[in-house]
Amino acid sequence: MITVIIPALNEEKTVASVVRLAKQSPNVSEVIVVDDRSIDNTIHEARKEGASVITSTQLGKGISMKEGVAAARNEILAFLDADIVTYPKNVIELLTTPILKGEADFVKSFFVRQAGRVTELVAKPLLSLLHPGFPDFQQPLSGMIAGRKSYFEKTEFEEGYGVDIGILMDMYNLGARIMEVNIGFIENRLQELKQLGRMSREVAKTIMKKTVGWVHLGHSEVKTNISKREELDQSLLEIAITKQKIAILDMDNTILRKSFLITAAEAFGFMEELVGVVSNHRNPFIRTKQIAKLFAGKSRKEILSLATSIPVTKHLEELIKVLRRKGYIIGIISDSYDCITQSLQNKYGFDFTIANELEFTNDVCSGEVRIPSIFLQDYNSECEHEYCKMNAISQLCKRFSVALDNTLVIGDGENDICSLKNAGVGIAFCPNNIQVEAAADFVVKEPDFREVIALL
Repeated sequence: MITVIIPALNEEKTVASVVRLAKQSPNVSEVIVVDDRSIDNTIHEARKEGASVITSTQLGKGISMKEGVAAARNEILAFLDADIVTYPKNVIELLTTPILKGEADFVKSFFVRQAGRVTELVAKPLLSLLHPGFPDFQQPLSGMIAGRKSYFEKTEFEEGYGVDIGILMDMYNLGARIMEVNIGFIENRLQELKQLGRMSREVAKTIMKKTVGWVHLGHSEVKTNISKREELDQSLLEIAITKQKIAILDMDNTILRKSFLITAAEAFGFMEELVGVVSNHRNPFIRTKQIAKLFAGKSRKEILSLATSIPVTKHLEELIKVLRRKGYIIGIISDSYDCITQSLQNKYGFDFTIANELEFTNDVCSGEVRIPSIFLQDYNSECEHEYCKMNAISQLCKRFSVALDNTLVIGDGENDICSLKNAGVGIAFCPNNIQVEAAADFVVKEPDFREVIALL
């Protein structure tokens, strides 16, 4: 029998039809929807159609796929995207018949579609250049796949857009018998140009990563093939090279026009308790722990709905576009909560976020919080604070091999002072006191990111 796994994030409009389609196949005995912490009715719609639903422990398609594999009871697994409604009725049979007949261990789909720019400009040229013997798959980035669980358990599920090419390369390296099948016409949402750049970088990064440990090539051959990158066109070179700058934005009163915590205290009615915690606990660890307790019993949906009700600063998307064009890795560092920063990451395309990790049980806040160790002082720290955003920036610089002089920080409050002072460029954005202004290289007093763009 077959298990169908459907990773999903905020797909309430389409997930039900995909579940129904999967359950119509006579060989399917299990349909698992792996929910990536949706804030809409995805879970309800999936369960209504009879799917088993599990909530991913981390955001990202890769971890969702991995956890779906772990939960599956059958040996033959098929993956479908939750946002496509134009699958052929026999898509499961097309993907799994070669495996059921013993002709393949892994099946990759190809299909007619509107566009495939990253496939043609990045994936195929890079694979051809680094691995001349690699099979010429028509759509190596296709996410509609099937295979044996025993093989999936040996693969590494990359994060982001590199997951599908990573699985294909791992299957080839494992010696799996791979077959590509035509599943007809598929209409899916076209990626915006800003997402295509990110997709290209992540696909190229995964191919390069897999190349380093490629067992079929000797070290000298890998080195020779990589040295041929000058044969790639300029657009691919820009994608493949490592970025050398980091831009970091604060969330409260910077990306968002209000403080989430103050907004929550007003909306949920715990302002008096919040004032008491802030007044009585100067230690940042204790204060953070005590504040988290005020959210106990609130659902993830309530918290995220409140956060999304706060307006973002004008021209945020334009700022991200300009920073990306200038070669920055772009992220959020906040002493608020990761469920909110990750929601902003998904919506606006930030490369990373760092924030305190509010804990949920069955999507209800437990009142507990985990403070990431990256906030804590170590030998790379540029300040003397035991707990500070600057500690995270120091570790990020080490991780990405970026000099501190090549960092840009945009923030507004006292907890941004160290970052603004030590960064290569510090921009105080609508600062709330004179000490913040004094720590920065530039001060922007209008709540409009075009004022920041003018400084870049």
